[in-house]
Amino acid sequence: MKKLLSGATAAVAVMLCMCDSNVSGAEELDISAKAAVLISADTGEVVYSRNASEKLPMASTTKIMTALLCIESGGLYDEFTVDSQAIRVEGSSMGLCEGDIVTKYALCCGMLLPSGNDAANAAAVRISGNIEAFAKLMNERARKIGLSKTFFVTPSGLDGTGHGSSAADMAMLAREALKNELFREICSQESIKVSFGCPPYERRLMNTNKLLSMYDGVYGVKTGFTDEAGRCLVSACKHGEKDLICVTLDDRNDWQDHAAIYDYGFETVRQLELTLPDDITADIAGAASDKLRLVPENDTYTVTTVAGNNSDFNYTVLRPPFLYAPVIEGEKVAELRISFLGREVDTITLYAAETAEAAIVSAQNSRKGIFTGLKEFLGRLFSR
Repeated sequence: MKKLLSGATAAVAVMLCMCDSNVSGAEELDISAKAAVLISADTGEVVYSRNASEKLPMASTTKIMTALLCIESGGLYDEFTVDSQAIRVEGSSMGLCEGDIVTKYALCCGMLLPSGNDAANAAAVRISGNIEAFAKLMNERARKIGLSKTFFVTPSGLDGTGHGSSAADMAMLAREALKNELFREICSQESIKVSFGCPPYERRLMNTNKLLSMYDGVYGVKTGFTDEAGRCLVSACKHGEKDLICVTLDDRNDWQDHAAIYDYGFETVRQLELTLPDDITADIAGAASDKLRLVPENDTYTVTTVAGNNSDFNYTVLRPPFLYAPVIEGEKVAELRISFLGREVDTITLYAAETAEAAIVSAQNSRKGIFTGLKEFLGRLFSR
């Protein structure tokens, strides 16, 4: 049975267990990772795991959070001069020099493709004023996402006391970041042209994620390496409608291991076609009728799941308390949030199923009619 929840409050999240042992049926996987996990990008269900909840250093996969916060901070194409101290950092670089003029967009590309530690630091200082304040922002966002084993000290992923995460947490962070269209677009590119410098000039940045060209359907996400963390890799892959996210930490054979895990995963998961609610209505004021029927663009929605059934999905209508006539058929008027056991899957647009013309009121009674109609409508609304 479809479950439809009216109102704007989302259901309380019910987190699925991130099992520390190999998921049944995957024992034959011979991988080198100290920790690994494969999840459905749609539902967050675990398909495969090994030591997935163990906190470990995660190197430059940290930049997933840094880039996401940078994108969400706005002003992506405003030019500014990089902080000269911020860019003085060891390790991988996008090539920033003192006095360079950049944009936040260029810094995001520099973080996600060549894994620039200079880009991560420059973005952190631009957004929060200093590294420590930005790390606090990172940890606040981690708590909101529900990352229980994650603590950020640096925006770049360079080693810091307590800096670490788990494979399970990094998968959920990637799932959150990939909901952002610009993040998804950037991390999926094998190379990208950006402009920066003094004065700015166009140059091409190359992606360190070789899996983009090694395994069909991969569209991200981020590589990482330090001596302490070893090789770390967060990737995402889609075959047809099946959408998966894989994380390995401390893995000397990460390219091959991700391919093997995906081979297993795409054989294991299934596509479930959800029948969306067909009885959604909204209260409308100023029309001949006090109800307006709402419909999604499509009657069905397909998700990648391990063991989910239709009864595991809830639907929450996100809309104002009431709409005002006139409303034209096909007009975007609300949203429908799809959740799996309380965890958000997606939010899709709801459209007006028909036109609701404004009610015709005579000139003599227009003022009286408006106030009487509104009073009656509010009475019906608050008497429920």
